[in-house]
Amino acid sequence: MKRGLMAKEKEKSKTSVRLDLRSKFWRTFLVVLAAFLTFAGPTYVVYIFLNILKIRYAVSMGSGIILFVIGLVLIWYLIKNKIIY
Repeated sequence: MKRGLMAKEKEKSKTSVRLDLRSKFWRTFLVVLAAFLTFAGPTYVVYIFLNILKIRYAVSMGSGIILFVIGLVLIWYLIKNKIIY
Protein backbone atom coordinates (compact mmCIF):
# COMPACT_ATOMS: atom_id res chain seq x y z
CA MET A 1 0.00 0.00 0.00
CA LYS A 2 2.80 2.42 0.87
CA ARG A 3 4.64 1.73 -2.37
CA GLY A 4 1.61 2.65 -4.45
CA LEU A 5 1.15 5.86 -2.52
CA MET A 6 4.83 6.74 -2.82
CA ALA A 7 4.80 6.06 -6.56
CA LYS A 8 1.85 8.41 -6.99
CA GLU A 9 3.64 11.13 -5.01
CA LYS A 10 6.77 10.74 -7.16
CA GLU A 11 4.65 10.92 -10.30
CA LYS A 12 2.93 14.08 -9.07
CA SER A 13 6.27 15.71 -8.27
CA LYS A 14 7.56 14.93 -11.76
CA THR A 15 4.51 16.38 -13.49
CA SER A 16 4.45 19.48 -11.30
CA VAL A 17 7.79 20.56 -12.73
CA ARG A 18 6.69 20.14 -16.35
CA LEU A 19 3.61 21.55 -18.01
CA ASP A 20 0.56 19.36 -17.74
CA LEU A 21 -0.10 18.83 -21.44
CA ARG A 22 -3.26 16.88 -20.63
CA SER A 23 -4.90 20.13 -19.54
CA LYS A 24 -7.01 21.75 -22.25
CA PHE A 25 -5.96 25.19 -21.02
CA TRP A 26 -2.23 24.56 -21.53
CA ARG A 27 -2.75 22.83 -24.88
CA THR A 28 -4.85 25.73 -26.15
CA PHE A 29 -2.46 28.32 -24.73
CA LEU A 30 0.56 26.69 -26.37
CA VAL A 31 -1.16 26.42 -29.76
CA VAL A 32 -2.21 30.09 -29.65
CA LEU A 33 1.29 31.10 -28.51
CA ALA A 34 2.88 29.11 -31.34
CA ALA A 35 0.56 30.73 -33.88
CA PHE A 36 1.29 34.19 -32.48
CA LEU A 37 5.05 33.68 -32.54
CA THR A 38 5.01 32.20 -36.03
CA PHE A 39 2.73 34.71 -37.72
CA ALA A 40 2.66 37.88 -35.62
CA GLY A 41 6.32 37.75 -34.61
CA PRO A 42 7.80 38.44 -38.04
CA THR A 43 5.09 40.93 -39.04
CA TYR A 44 3.50 42.96 -36.25
CA VAL A 45 6.40 42.83 -33.80
CA VAL A 46 8.82 44.00 -36.48
CA TYR A 47 6.39 46.78 -37.44
CA ILE A 48 6.10 47.89 -33.81
CA PHE A 49 9.88 47.85 -33.36
CA LEU A 50 10.53 49.80 -36.57
CA ASN A 51 7.77 52.40 -36.62
CA ILE A 52 6.64 52.86 -33.03
CA LEU A 53 9.73 52.16 -30.93
CA LYS A 54 12.16 53.42 -33.61
CA ILE A 55 14.56 50.50 -33.19
CA ARG A 56 17.11 49.90 -35.94
CA TYR A 57 16.14 47.82 -38.97
CA ALA A 58 18.65 45.00 -38.35
CA VAL A 59 17.56 44.54 -34.72
CA SER A 60 13.89 44.55 -35.70
CA MET A 61 14.38 41.98 -38.45
CA GLY A 62 16.61 39.85 -36.24
CA SER A 63 13.99 39.78 -33.51
CA GLY A 64 11.33 38.87 -36.07
CA ILE A 65 13.39 35.95 -37.34
CA ILE A 66 14.10 34.77 -33.80
CA LEU A 67 10.39 34.86 -32.89
CA PHE A 68 9.55 32.98 -36.10
CA VAL A 69 12.08 30.25 -35.30
CA ILE A 70 10.80 29.97 -31.71
CA GLY A 71 7.27 29.60 -33.08
CA LEU A 72 8.35 26.85 -35.49
CA VAL A 73 10.18 25.01 -32.71
CA LEU A 74 7.09 25.22 -30.51
CA ILE A 75 4.89 23.89 -33.35
CA TRP A 76 7.37 21.05 -33.88
CA TYR A 77 7.24 20.27 -30.13
CA LEU A 78 3.42 20.25 -30.14
CA ILE A 79 3.30 17.95 -33.17
CA LYS A 80 5.91 15.64 -31.65
CA ASN A 81 3.86 15.32 -28.44
CA LYS A 82 0.65 14.83 -30.47
CA ILE A 83 -0.99 18.00 -29.18
CA ILE A 84 -1.46 19.07 -32.80
CA TYR A 85 -2.32 16.21 -35.16
